[in-house]
Amino acid sequence: MSKKQVYTKTELFSSVPVPKALLTMAVPTIISQIINLIYNMVDAFFIGRTGNSYMMAATSITLTMVMMNVALSNLFGIGGGSLVARLMGTGENKKAREVSSFSFYGAVCVSLIYATLVGIFLNPLLRFLGASDATIGYAHSYALIVIVIGCLPSVLSMAAAHLLRNAGFSSQASIGLSMGGILNVILDPLFMFVILPKGQEVTGAAVATTISNFISCAYLIFAYRKAASEAPLSMNLKEARALDLPHIRNVMSVGIPSAILLALFDLANICVNILAAGHNDLVLAGIGIVMKVERLPNAVNIGICQGMLPIVAFNYSAKNHSRLKETIRTARTAGLAISFLCILLFELFANTTARIFLSTSADSETALRTIAYASVFLRIRCLASPVQLINYHTSYCMQAMGKGKETLLHAFVRELVFYIPFMFLLDHLFMEKGLAAALPIGEGCAALFALYLLHRSLPGQEYILEK
Repeated sequence: MSKKQVYTKTELFSSVPVPKALLTMAVPTIISQIINLIYNMVDAFFIGRTGNSYMMAATSITLTMVMMNVALSNLFGIGGGSLVARLMGTGENKKAREVSSFSFYGAVCVSLIYATLVGIFLNPLLRFLGASDATIGYAHSYALIVIVIGCLPSVLSMAAAHLLRNAGFSSQASIGLSMGGILNVILDPLFMFVILPKGQEVTGAAVATTISNFISCAYLIFAYRKAASEAPLSMNLKEARALDLPHIRNVMSVGIPSAILLALFDLANICVNILAAGHNDLVLAGIGIVMKVERLPNAVNIGICQGMLPIVAFNYSAKNHSRLKETIRTARTAGLAISFLCILLFELFANTTARIFLSTSADSETALRTIAYASVFLRIRCLASPVQLINYHTSYCMQAMGKGKETLLHAFVRELVFYIPFMFLLDHLFMEKGLAAALPIGEGCAALFALYLLHRSLPGQEYILEK
């Protein structure tokens, strides 16, 4: 039996056949995305076993705050990771170490600032996000534990995973993130139904999530330190402080648009919650279920895009035109196939899927109304999956090439010009069904603009690596 061939990180990025290289980088990332999606869904699943639609609505409200953790991790994880991969492509490993160290400590600082601000303004923030008298107690408990106490390990673990992945250590990054997901699946029922008393299920879910994030973060720091012996990764504070201003600008030029992209996505979710809550708490709970379910194709497609990013970044700086474009095409084709498959499954099994997340045993009338809303919303919103893939794919391609301005422009147009205005218009005209329809319509318009931007951003005869 022949031994499995082992490639260096440079070979993986530069010479291994594109489908194989993309599989090597993307599969571990997809697995970790799905496991983390499962553990996010597990919170909703176990809370749904209570049959309490108000608890479910509270988790929908706090989802927007949790997504800010992801946005902050992208600020330094993708901003720094993309630059690390490009510097590896030009052989500037010393500078790459400085970038990675700066990004590591930047993630620590920004998470502490965010946690402090949320802690100070928690109650008014929850009211702004749509919390009612029936849901604010549950939402406060979850946000206090997961965001205020658990922000640092959550942001740092995701940032460290991005840096590992962009240095070629996709498997280690995925193991760390997956570990947190698996632990959460185990700890959720223990804290929700065994350790804490009845009525404290939301608090139990929050405690389980935070403990899992701390353990995941500890592993990723260990993996990061170990990978530093082979790759240009560092946790040396002196190297972080040594990074020059032009390279800090390069980190921020990609990191800030990436963070703003998710912050705007979060803003759109806030608007969804506010409009849904304006109908009633059951509409909010129903659309909250759908916003978790529809993350399945998004998780797979984001995994593909994150696996693609370092290959595109490396070949952009190495001036390998054909390999860069082949990588982009291959990733897009794979993502579209996943998207259309998920549309088929969601259209066929919308009601069955919604029932997984909410028991009808406690308050059957309320639960059935919530499930009915969720089924309709899922059949409408799942149609956005292919065009969402186009938007994600384009954004990651531009981030890989250091096109911060184009990434930022796309983010603003996607959410502020198309999706959010369509949301308010269609909700006004067609009520809750119009609110659901805003996603495929807004994302479709944004995808056309994204393809135009990508066409303009692809390299011609020369590459320019900004320094």
